[in-house]
Amino acid sequence: MQTLIPGAPVPPIELALLDGGTRTLGTRAPHWELLVVYRGRHCPRCKTYLAALGEKLAELDELHTDVIVTSADPLEKAQADRDEFGWTFALAYGLSVEQTRTLDLYVSEPASEQETDRPFAEPGLVLVNPDGAVQVVARSNSASFRPDLDVVLDGIHGIQTRGLPVRGRG
Repeated sequence: MQTLIPGAPVPPIELALLDGGTRTLGTRAPHWELLVVYRGRHCPRCKTYLAALGEKLAELDELHTDVIVTSADPLEKAQADRDEFGWTFALAYGLSVEQTRTLDLYVSEPASEQETDRPFAEPGLVLVNPDGAVQVVARSNSASFRPDLDVVLDGIHGIQTRGLPVRGRG
């Protein structure tokens, strides 16, 4: 059953923030919200993608778009990533399998103990508009396929400035 429906309210998923407290999706009005889900500390391609995302934060801020990044990793692994890579975006941790499925993202089992010790979410992006509704969803079942961030920025800009409607409602 599809739970993330374009144009419908985003499910009120509560994410535990690395800096303390929580954030519930769809509650950032009048801002837009971009949720970026990464595979976890074990994924080198995620680090490349998130480094590029970090370089786009000022542009996203100009588009009144708050960024939150999350994975299934526990607090310790998320903190280790932030410490190692110097991420400044809001970072959440502990995304559950249930939350991953609510976001209509793929769940993978670890290929080995060296990869990770728990099921994890494959990459995904969810753009939430100021009304708290799902505007755009992108998901992948592989670390190798993700939306180009320049295209994402251009898409957000176009949606906002041209008033483009939500597409793909069913």
